[in-house]
Amino acid sequence: MATSKHFSDNQFTLKQVVKNLEEWVRFFLGKWKLLLAAGILGLGLGALYSIFKKPVFHAETSFVLEEGDSGGRGQMAGLASLVGVNLGSLGGTSGLFQGDNIMELYKSDRMLSETLLSPFDENELLIDRFVAFEKLDKKWASKVDIPSMDFSVPRENFTVSQDSVVKEVSKLIRDYQLGVTKPDRKLTILQVSISSKDETFAKVFNETLVEKVNAFYFETKTKKTGENLEILQTQADSVRRILDQSMEQYAMASDRIPNANPLLSSGTVESKKRQIDVQATGAVYGEIVKNLEIAKVNHRNNSPLIQVIDSPRLPLPRTETRLVKGMVLGSILTGLFAVVFLYFRRLFQKHVQES
Repeated sequence: MATSKHFSDNQFTLKQVVKNLEEWVRFFLGKWKLLLAAGILGLGLGALYSIFKKPVFHAETSFVLEEGDSGGRGQMAGLASLVGVNLGSLGGTSGLFQGDNIMELYKSDRMLSETLLSPFDENELLIDRFVAFEKLDKKWASKVDIPSMDFSVPRENFTVSQDSVVKEVSKLIRDYQLGVTKPDRKLTILQVSISSKDETFAKVFNETLVEKVNAFYFETKTKKTGENLEILQTQADSVRRILDQSMEQYAMASDRIPNANPLLSSGTVESKKRQIDVQATGAVYGEIVKNLEIAKVNHRNNSPLIQVIDSPRLPLPRTETRLVKGMVLGSILTGLFAVVFLYFRRLFQKHVQES
């Protein structure tokens, strides 16, 4: 019967592991000059990085997104049903831009493009400012001639190259500089942040983007209720004019025969017709006014939609690599790189010698 073994020939014992560790320690201690040189080099590189690396400024706006008063709306719908009014037919977009929908709206090409084409100051647009400090005119010189482009012309007059530049700049901002977050899924607070090497650009772009999205959000959310309100107001004005005319005609018919003979009914036919017209038109006008008032309440409940809590103020928070931190990180990284290099170099040499 063959004798069983707890360890195969390929496995290491604890003694062998300790011996290997001691061997590696002696090897790295023998290379202390090279490791020291790598650390000093890392100190210099980290210092240069800290000096020449521009700080990044963060402009942040936080706001409350109004979800809508579903309880109040339900009560109003119940009261409206008592008088025969279907509140759902009067419009409303309660779930249109809630949660993730409005977060994606901030990242859309339309909102970013409209923001980039907005004024930065009296002399240039935001996109011109971005191209200037990011030096895109030089980086993209082989593809497009940005200095010859005028982004102040109407968007419908843009060339294909101009549209491409706007789209690419929007993509850069969306991928690397724009942040839209919801700190707590249970809350309705959203945060929109812009990170940029240009402090003033970050502030102006953040404020303009929030303003653009706010306006689009307000317009879209109240568009349906606003259109219904306008239609009902037009109908109410039209029916009121007809009611006034009917009342005048009824009064004129009554004046023609002021003391009608009760034995002759034909003399009162005309005035009775006008009276029926007044009553019918009055009933229609009353229903329209009822719907109009409910539509006004519904329209008011859909606005405002965004309440800003905090907006960016100068000086903006900044992220930068300080000199000491850069030197320490540089020294650690170059030291680790040197250790890894020596480790694999020795393994390679041992492999070559054994073969």
